[in-house]
Amino acid sequence: MKHRIVVLGAGYTGAFAAGRLARRLSPEDVAITLVNAEPDFVERVRMHQLAAGQDLTPRPFAEMFAGTGVEFRLAQVTAVDADRKRVAVLDAEGAGELEYDTLVYALGSGWNAQGVTGTAEHAYEIASRPGALRLRERLARLDAGQAVTVVGGGLTGVEAVTELAETRPDLDVHFAVRGGLGDWLSPKGREHLRKVADRLGITVHEHAAVERVEAERIATATGDIPAAVTVWTAGFAVHPLAAATALEVTGTGQIVLDRTMRSVSHPDVYAVGDAGFAMGKNGKPLRMSCASGVPMAQVAADAIVARLTGGRVPEASIGYFNQCISLGRADGLIQYVTEDDRARNATLRGRFAARYKEIICKGAAWGVANPTFGLPTRRKRLTKTPTAQGSAMKALA
Repeated sequence: MKHRIVVLGAGYTGAFAAGRLARRLSPEDVAITLVNAEPDFVERVRMHQLAAGQDLTPRPFAEMFAGTGVEFRLAQVTAVDADRKRVAVLDAEGAGELEYDTLVYALGSGWNAQGVTGTAEHAYEIASRPGALRLRERLARLDAGQAVTVVGGGLTGVEAVTELAETRPDLDVHFAVRGGLGDWLSPKGREHLRKVADRLGITVHEHAAVERVEAERIATATGDIPAAVTVWTAGFAVHPLAAATALEVTGTGQIVLDRTMRSVSHPDVYAVGDAGFAMGKNGKPLRMSCASGVPMAQVAADAIVARLTGGRVPEASIGYFNQCISLGRADGLIQYVTEDDRARNATLRGRFAARYKEIICKGAAWGVANPTFGLPTRRKRLTKTPTAQGSAMKALA
């Protein structure tokens, strides 16, 4: 029987991993199944643009993976039994199960309300396409002068607040951050971010930890902020499913991984993207980001291929180079960082930085949309044909 590889989640990391596996392994030996709850690829790094009213290019998985050797299954993952090596799914035909020999877990993360009172009832999120579309519809009904407040001073918050302020200059846009504005950036980066905020008419509230969200305002440690609409970007929470399994996870529900992105408790399970807890260069945990997730997917796919074909197993040595931040469509900031993600003095700013960021976004989407680009003439055969129970995987581990 073929070695069954099941990939859960088709965001940047899951789709990339499935394509890389299909590119390197012979379809005579492996069956790759990609499971996702939505039929189209979601460019998560563009959800702030979608919420602001821009339309994104549709990318159906059925078309993207046609003829690649990857079977796409439109279904919601409801449970993982890591001991029995089975995945429970729910699709249009009802509940079912998938058996696997190797599992790639890439279910990612969603928004995190941080336990703040009123957030779930009154705030909008842009960590998902449904959330971004819900916010888009609400913003379209706002009258000029009404207040929109973005909460959360990280990359997502910065991109969201500048995009909204540029798209809707008629609105009263506020930005509530727990610390200082852009306090993770270099002095030049912080200066540019503040200039852009001033130019776009954004009212910045620094050191404003949110204590409560209400229908028309938010209460912070430094006072109330008007908010006919509150956009919550204050962190992400991993998909809760892994925490309900026998897999070893962190306190936040991330799967604990070795340097090949393999579960430390279940060697037939790999995790990539926000779902996985792995160390980068200098022994620091990788942060939740596309900049971490795609390299993790590459390492995991290559490790799987190596273990199945008798090759040398690579170990992760993932570091960072820069942070690419869009500040609306006409401005941007590229903050160069050390390998362990600390800001350097070097930056790119303005229109060139905006174009740079756009190239990065388009490149990431193109890589997913062309999963078997550069397909080898001869893909690697397994050293032995594994049984349905994955005996070869265990032997090579």
